[in-house]
Amino acid sequence: MELRHLRYFVAVAEERHFGRAAERLHIAQPPLSQQIRQLEADVGVELLHRTTRRVELTEAGATYLADARAILADVDAAAHHARRVAAGAIGHLAIGCVGSVTYSLLPTLSRGLSTELPGVDFSFRGEMLAPDQVEALRTGDIDVALLRPPVADSSLTVTPLRQDRLVAALPAGHALARRRRVRPTDLRDVDLIIHAADRRSVMFDVVLRLFRDAGIEPRIRHEVGETSTLVTLVAGGLGAAIVPEAVTALTLEGVTYRPLTGPATTVELAVAHRADRTEPHLVRAVEVIQRLVIGSGFAGRAGAVGSP
Repeated sequence: MELRHLRYFVAVAEERHFGRAAERLHIAQPPLSQQIRQLEADVGVELLHRTTRRVELTEAGATYLADARAILADVDAAAHHARRVAAGAIGHLAIGCVGSVTYSLLPTLSRGLSTELPGVDFSFRGEMLAPDQVEALRTGDIDVALLRPPVADSSLTVTPLRQDRLVAALPAGHALARRRRVRPTDLRDVDLIIHAADRRSVMFDVVLRLFRDAGIEPRIRHEVGETSTLVTLVAGGLGAAIVPEAVTALTLEGVTYRPLTGPATTVELAVAHRADRTEPHLVRAVEVIQRLVIGSGFAGRAGAVGSP
């Protein structure tokens, strides 16, 4: 028995006529009659009662018709499901984000991905440092990462998205908060709050290099693991911080952001996933993320950051 036998039987049962069923199926009537007889022989019962004028279902045929329709519907659904999988329209993906992305891009990413890939179930993990993201990609705890390079792991595909400007986060009452712009040398004698070195934060190296390139040694007073904690400590007047401009989306009373001037005052944002992961829904999600991030930029607050 083949699926075509079921399709032929359903057509005859619905048309109640071999001639009309043959026209519907675009085949000749004699082969259709032969296929139905073969089906009845395989099933072992009479499914159709034939007269010279029309065809009627037997009681067994009526039951068989309902089951045949269900089987064909399941087959069609399976094919549709397979096509959606192949097209990347369904699946599950966990996305890990660095702190600045958590506050500035996560709402946009969540809405955009859900709109463009409604059949994919997305989950998000925020406030992840780049080394933790790399490890989570290796183990499969997350599928995609929005992180700050460099990434030395050759098993990952890393695609640059944009360069984010660095800004100074200052206590609102600090003297430097009255300036339109701040240079690294202006922070020579200022207590600094920085992402923790022991957690191998990319921003720790970025900030350290920024100050040392300016010929000064930073006065680090606090090291923290999360961006939200860092900004909270700045708001509490415990020191200043250097952060990507996207962090300005985390508005907190008591914090003033000012653009940072000088060389090497940007930090890269990239999207990463395991190189051996080529599932269509993952590939499509990465493409959507690239479009959303590159399209968003971060011009929304750039003017406000530098205002007096």
